[in-house]
Amino acid sequence: MRALKLVADRQLELVETDAPPSPGPGEVQVRIRAMALNHIDVWGWRGMAFAKRKLPLVIGAEAAGEVASVGEGVEGFAPGEKVVPYGALTCGECRACREGRDNLCENVGGVMGFHVDGFAREYANMPARLLVKVPNGVEAAEAACAGIGFGTVQHMLFDNAKLQPGETILVHAGGSGIGTAAILMAKAIGATVITTVGSDEKAAQAAELGADHVINYREDRFESVVRKLTKKKGVDVVFEHVGPDTWAGSMLSLKRGGRLVTCGSTSGVSTQMNLYQLFQQQLKIFGSFGCTMANIAQSLDKMASGIRPVIDTRIALDDIQQGLDRLESRRVFGKIVVEL
Repeated sequence: MRALKLVADRQLELVETDAPPSPGPGEVQVRIRAMALNHIDVWGWRGMAFAKRKLPLVIGAEAAGEVASVGEGVEGFAPGEKVVPYGALTCGECRACREGRDNLCENVGGVMGFHVDGFAREYANMPARLLVKVPNGVEAAEAACAGIGFGTVQHMLFDNAKLQPGETILVHAGGSGIGTAAILMAKAIGATVITTVGSDEKAAQAAELGADHVINYREDRFESVVRKLTKKKGVDVVFEHVGPDTWAGSMLSLKRGGRLVTCGSTSGVSTQMNLYQLFQQQLKIFGSFGCTMANIAQSLDKMASGIRPVIDTRIALDDIQQGLDRLESRRVFGKIVVEL
C-alpha cells in the first residue's frame, strides 16, 4: 500500500510499504478513503511533537473510510460500512474511558499521526471500539472532518461552554476549519454569531455562511467592534483558539459572567491575564482538547441532517505539500481534505 511518512522535520515521503496484516481479535481493518488536515498536522510536520516519537511516522490525525475486514469477536461492523476512526489510541479501561470521556484517557497511547502512525495510508487496523459508523448520505470527504474539526467544536460549544439558543458568540478565525464549523453549529441552534477574519474575501464567505456580524481584524480592533455591537454588554461566549494575539481582546469581549472556551494557541503558548477582571466580572474559562467518541457521532448526525462541513480544497495524497503550505499560510477557508 501507499503511505505518507514524515522522515525528518518538514520532510515527507510518499512510499510503498507493506499493508497491515489481517485484523486481530477485536480489530477492524479500515480502507482509508479521505483524510482531513488540521493545524496539528502542521505542528507535527514542523517537529513540534510534545512527546517522544520515532521517525519515520505516518502522518494524519483525522480520517474516514470503510470496513475492509473484521477480526475475531468483532460485532456490529461489516465490510463496506463507512466509519470514522478515533484520532487517539485510548486505553478503554481507565475511569475516564469507561465514563465516555475519551479525550481524558489516563493511559493514552498517543495521537494518530503525531505520536503513532496516522491515517495517511490506504489501510489501517484499529480497535473496533474506536470506530464510529457514518450515517447514510454523508460522503467520505465530509465524514473525514468529524473526528477533529466538527467533533472539537461540538465538545467546545455544547459540552464545555453550554451555548444556548438566543445567546451571542464571538468566533475567532471564522475561516478556519473549526471556525466555519462553529459558525454553522451556533447558527443552527439560533445563536447570534460575530466572527473575525483576516480579509474582505473571507468576510464575504463568512457572511454567506451565516455569520451575523463579520470583523476584519486587520482593519478594526475586534473587541471595540464587539462592545459596540452588543451595546457595551459583551458576548455570552468566546470561541478562542488563536492564543496570545487575541486573548486580552477576547476577555474584554465577554459580558459579566461570560464563558471563554479555548482549544488552541496558534499564535503562541503563553499570555498574561488580568486576574482582577477575571474574578470581578465572574468570567469562566474552559480548556478543551479534542472530543469524545460521542461527539464524533453527534457531529456525523449533524452532517446527515444538513450541517455540512465547509471544504476549501480536495487534493490527492501526492499533493500533500500543497495542502500543508496552504494551511500554514492561512489562505484556507474551511477544511483541506486529502482523498485516497
